[in-house]
Amino acid sequence: MAMAAATTSSIPILFPTTSLSRQTLQFSPNSPLKLSLFTKPTPKSIRPPAKLRVSSPTNKPITTSTSTKPKEETIFFDGGAHYGDLMANLILGFTLLWLPLTLAAVFRAFYLRYRFTNLRVTVISGLTGQDRSDFSYSVIKDVQVVPRFIGEWGDVIITLKDGTKVDLRSVPKFREIAKYCLSMAQKPVVLKEKGVKGF
Repeated sequence: MAMAAATTSSIPILFPTTSLSRQTLQFSPNSPLKLSLFTKPTPKSIRPPAKLRVSSPTNKPITTSTSTKPKEETIFFDGGAHYGDLMANLILGFTLLWLPLTLAAVFRAFYLRYRFTNLRVTVISGLTGQDRSDFSYSVIKDVQVVPRFIGEWGDVIITLKDGTKVDLRSVPKFREIAKYCLSMAQKPVVLKEKGVKGF
């Protein structure tokens, strides 16, 4: 019934062929069913390739903007406070007088991380790591180290160009890290080391 209501409708026949063109079936209520099969393409149905129009002369060299690709960040050191700092302070924590320093050592051991990469220095602290401080090596003015205990770990004191002092406590491999900071800041690699101080 729907066929009788429509005067002319065409349904495409879809077959996956590459060398044949697609024809359609045509239905008309007054004429018998006409079926035309697939035929080879005629020269009229093949389109010639389009020509590419160039707006600039072809004898000029093409200059592309060389965008500087950002450096990939590589990690030199990523870790927390030295475990010796925690152990020494836990042993001395049995005395009531040393208890505040022991609590500070526990906090440093569990909630403080230092990351030194080829691009920046990062200090991550807080219960969930939400407190984060980043600065690049270009703002470093000076780096000093203070050995702790017998020189197994130490503090790295970084002075920035605006006068801010960043004190990194109980850093393992503190001498190597300080030399790395100076070399990345393009400063002479001469450590200013103070005498051994406490824990």
